[in-house]
Amino acid sequence: MAPSAELGLADVFTARRRIEPYLRPTPLIRPLALGRALEAEVHLKLENLQPIGAFKVRGGINLVSAELAELRGRRLFAASTGNHGQSVAYAAREFGLAATIYAPEGANALKVASMRALGAEVVLTGRDFDAAREACEAAAAASGARYVHSMEEPLLIAGVGTAYLEAIEEVPDADLLIVPVGGGSGASGAGLVAKSINPRIRVVGVQAEGAPAVYLSYRSGRLETTERMETRAEGLATRQAFGLPLAMIRKYVDDIVLVSDAEMEDAMRLLMETAHVVAEMAGAAPLAAARKIGVKGQKVILPVSGGNATREQLAAVWRSA
Repeated sequence: MAPSAELGLADVFTARRRIEPYLRPTPLIRPLALGRALEAEVHLKLENLQPIGAFKVRGGINLVSAELAELRGRRLFAASTGNHGQSVAYAAREFGLAATIYAPEGANALKVASMRALGAEVVLTGRDFDAAREACEAAAAASGARYVHSMEEPLLIAGVGTAYLEAIEEVPDADLLIVPVGGGSGASGAGLVAKSINPRIRVVGVQAEGAPAVYLSYRSGRLETTERMETRAEGLATRQAFGLPLAMIRKYVDDIVLVSDAEMEDAMRLLMETAHVVAEMAGAAPLAAARKIGVKGQKVILPVSGGNATREQLAAVWRSA
């Protein structure tokens, strides 16, 4: 599949057929206490229950399964703050391939340990995701490996879109879907699926205040890069927007809002208290956005995109309460 903004719903259905032998659908739950807190009908899509604790695994399985014949004997390279890297490592192990993952120094220790346990070589380099990505791209080009970009891969977008296909099939009359935005692959798949099935649904992205590259690009129509990135939500931590997801987000997403780290940490606590769900900061971002914009009286789908919070991160969240 050539990189294009012309992905369609059929690509997501194809992805679902590819990943069915390897991944089961995740639950969609309706916690009544959380609904009372928001004065809305709230449905949580529990992607934190995936084998790697995050939705990204869908994309990795779809891409490697689709390209397996040409990937035999080649190493996979990827750059990640953790969940994309886990996805590529998981798919590599599933299909008998080797993988090297570049992650920034100081990356989430839980995610780094998981990637290594899955058999991947992990290289820690650079101050943030974009620095690690640049190093990874250079190394992959020099070695002739298959570099799996975290954003510019249609097969990844179609794969992660299957999470939203499952959710929309269960709640086809939802009023609102709120999705986290790091580089935008998840939001791209979410918007494509939601608007294709129910054009009346409102799709809102949420990005960290300290890493607003996609938010700025969404408004300007240009690929924006920020000099600095300041958020503890590693799943949202990027300084750069990318062409394919930006084109899709501008086509399918109605708005993007920004939330602070404190608002995401508050949402993590609320998820634990009302739904007994553990989320990492990026996984709690949709709830943070729902509280910020107000969803009273609406039927809302909130993905919990990942649950890979370390013990130290969870302890810090409760200490700040």
